[in-house]
Amino acid sequence: MCICGLYSHLGQPQPLQTIVTTSPALVDLVANLESCEHIGLDTEFLRERTYRAELCLLQLSSRSDAMCVDPLALPDLTPLAHVLTAPGITKVMHASRQDVEVLFPIAGLVRPVFDTQIAAALTGLPAQIGYGELVRRLLGTELAKSHTRTDWSRRPLSPEQIEYALDDVRYLLPLKALLEEQLERSGRLKWLTEELHELEDARNITPEPEDAWLRIKGLRSLDPARERLAQALGAWRERRASERNRPRGWILDDAALRDIVIQVPRSVEALAAIPEFPAGVLKHCGAELLECIRAAEIPHPAPPINTRGRPDPAKVALVKKLGALNQEIAAELGLSPEVLATRRDLELLADGRRDVGVLRGWRRNVVGDRMLAAL
Repeated sequence: MCICGLYSHLGQPQPLQTIVTTSPALVDLVANLESCEHIGLDTEFLRERTYRAELCLLQLSSRSDAMCVDPLALPDLTPLAHVLTAPGITKVMHASRQDVEVLFPIAGLVRPVFDTQIAAALTGLPAQIGYGELVRRLLGTELAKSHTRTDWSRRPLSPEQIEYALDDVRYLLPLKALLEEQLERSGRLKWLTEELHELEDARNITPEPEDAWLRIKGLRSLDPARERLAQALGAWRERRASERNRPRGWILDDAALRDIVIQVPRSVEALAAIPEFPAGVLKHCGAELLECIRAAEIPHPAPPINTRGRPDPAKVALVKKLGALNQEIAAELGLSPEVLATRRDLELLADGRRDVGVLRGWRRNVVGDRMLAAL
């Protein structure tokens, strides 16, 4: 593959560290990739100071080449969107969720995706195995770790940085081939197909603001009124962070949000009394937060809440029983228990819920029915 528009460091050509920085070179790259059945894909991004991640680098690989695309040098990545969404080109990625989210504003939903982390978990490797460790275990190659904390928004990129970035996609296609072979031998390719299908749901990329509170730790076992308040505060924070493109924690951090839900302050003075409540948030957002509290219609005084999070002993025993069964089945299959069911799944089952992941698809047959029988 012949790529033009190479990035040069201090005026020196880099034939081995290829990076596309011009629109004509991008068009040439896309034309070459369109003939591929599979491509490796990864991104480097920053999101410490923004709500939406800032894309700093794309890495792509074919069976014979690996190359970078510099989105900071290119005014328009539209030509690449077709490749990222083409149904006939499988995008091979590792732990793809954040990368797919970062690329969504540029290309729409990247699909179809083969996620090597998900595939590896179904072979019996650790559920959250890293890319470097997977390459080491399956291919016997040790990857460099010297640029794990690189600020990818800074230019120019050194040859060493580009080489490090290219390593993130060089081994994706060989990993795919090995993992597919293992899953085919074990009869689990259908499991993988179901797992990968979940990645094609755009709702996982752009969740509803009203569901944002579900991702905040420490907000379980709430009474209905406080649940309404948690949902309202989570949605308010999500929308404000999106509108201003600032991290959620800069709008209102999780600890302050939890304190509001638990204490239910009803005045500016009560908000200010919350330990370490940011003065700037109080000044600029105090009235909006109090309106969220008023709209939740929590009785006054607010009913007590179990802030220590001690659940019912019967539920604890049931979750423990289900957890033991999950571990037993996982051992039979040679899988990590969390691949079959998360602790949240078990808690929801113990609460009587049936709309949980462990009761859908292949998990229903493998573990879900046995858990229902145990209940």
